[in-house]
Formats: sequence, structure tokens, C-alpha cells
Amino acid sequence: MTEVEQRHGESGVGPVARDSLTSLVYNNLRQALMEGRFRPGHRFKIRDLAATMNVSETPIREALMQLVRARALKMQSGRSIIVNHITAKQYIELRTVRLFLEGLAAEHATTRISEVEIDRMEAIHRELIRAEKERRWSDAVRANWQFHRGLYDASGLAEVLAILDDIWMRNGPLLNFHYPDAPPTYPNEHQHLSVLKYLRQRRPDMVREAIQADMMEGGQNLVRLLEEHGGTGNITPGED
Repeated sequence: MTEVEQRHGESGVGPVARDSLTSLVYNNLRQALMEGRFRPGHRFKIRDLAATMNVSETPIREALMQLVRARALKMQSGRSIIVNHITAKQYIELRTVRLFLEGLAAEHATTRISEVEIDRMEAIHRELIRAEKERRWSDAVRANWQFHRGLYDASGLAEVLAILDDIWMRNGPLLNFHYPDAPPTYPNEHQHLSVLKYLRQRRPDMVREAIQADMMEGGQNLVRLLEEHGGTGNITPGED
């Protein structure tokens, strides 16, 4: 056995570098933001977060600062770090980008996605509806993200997905304000049902239109709520 093998053990795996820990923490927090597990204004306590994630405070602090630079989080006076608020203007601007990129990803996914993956999306949509009926608001927000992400993952467009992840990282926390004051509403059937229908028919143009309509119709109450609060994004959470 070589000296390197003796130092690393039989597995051949060495110690985890600090930058690797920072990346793990960053990716976990990034995922949580996209899923809407933190609300705008949430203040991170580095010591508590380190204990929860079973790491030292250094990678937590470094990961949080990366998210500050990505504009998902904000450094306040006193060095506290919070989830950034998004204004109505910012939300609409980000939605404009999403309309194009998510429409593109949806179109590409239509001919690539498997029936098993469509079945999984259908099950996620049913969970979304159940969560709304049972007033499990955080579960509803997460299920909505999983539905969209399940579609875009099938597109095979890695660079588009990377851009969308950055947008969803900033957008995800805001979606908590859908419930209970600004729930997604649709003039006809839920647009997720249209997405599923046209996926099974393998109609890329209609899937693109349905996912874009979902963003426009489903988000209109949220835009109204933001504008009623002066467009600032500083909204007092509704009662669960």
C-alpha cells in the first residue's frame, strides 16, 4: 500500500476540503430557496444553521455570502443576512425572462420526456391541489416548483436550466405570498392540466403556450398583491 493509500484509507477518499463543504452548503440553501422553503425577510442565524447542517460556521458564512452576491440574499446593517425581497417590478421583469426560457425548455421537453416522467408530474400536480385544499401552503409552493422543474429537466438544455435556477432561487421565496391571500387562479382549467394533456399528445407549441399561460394567469393575483403594497415586496405574511 502506498503512502497516499495509507493516508486516505482503503476507500481512497481523502478529507473533504473546506471549499467542498461550502459548495454543499451553498447547493442545499440554493435548493431550499428555489423550493420556497424560506420566505422573503427570513433572517439566517449562522450558528443555528451550522448546527442544523452539522458543519462549522465558516462554510455557512461563505455560502451565505455567495448567495448575497447572487442577489438571492441581502446583507443588512449589523451584518445580518436575510432572504431578499422582490418588488413587483422585479418580479414582472424576471417573469418576462421566464416566459421565454421556460417556454423554450417546455417545448424541447415535449418530445424527450417519457410517459413515466409525465405520470410523475401528474402525481405532483395532484399533491399540489391536495396541499392547497388542506392549507399546507409550503407543500403547495414546493409541489409547484417540482412540477415545473420536472418538465424542464426533461429538456436536455443544461445552460437554460442553469439560468432558470438562478431566477427561481430569487423567485421561489416570493411564491409563499400566493397563500392564502393571492392563490393562483385560472379562467378555465388549471394550466398544469393543459401542460400534461399536450405533453401526452406530443405537441411542443401547445405545451409552450400552456406553461406560459400558467405563469401569466397563475401569477396575476400575486402581482396585484405586490402592487397593493406599493410594489415593494415587503408583505406581512397572511394567516395559515
